[in-house]
Amino acid sequence: MEKYILPIVVGLIIVVMGIANTKGNISTLHWYHRQRVSEANRLPFGRLVGWGTILIGCSLILFGILAYMADSLGNVMLETIGTGIMIVSLIAGLGVSFYAMIKYNKGIF
Repeated sequence: MEKYILPIVVGLIIVVMGIANTKGNISTLHWYHRQRVSEANRLPFGRLVGWGTILIGCSLILFGILAYMADSLGNVMLETIGTGIMIVSLIAGLGVSFYAMIKYNKGIF
């Protein structure tokens, strides 16, 4: 049971950070992004990065739940489905976040 709690807890922390970002609080992001984003673009930038972050966090939570169910029920297919969902959501979440960085920072670095 303990090995399934870690992705769920990490996912919850990431979701909370994403919610803060969607409200315009970008203090959880790297200093470079905080300096490069203008005050007028802070809210739209935070929303995009926040939704990408929330997507990543939710995928970790779902993976933890499906992995636990797979172990409890003896059904490996559930863990495989959870892994697939997590990978696709991670790529999509990073894509949304990188899009916001490119749009509002003119680059990711």
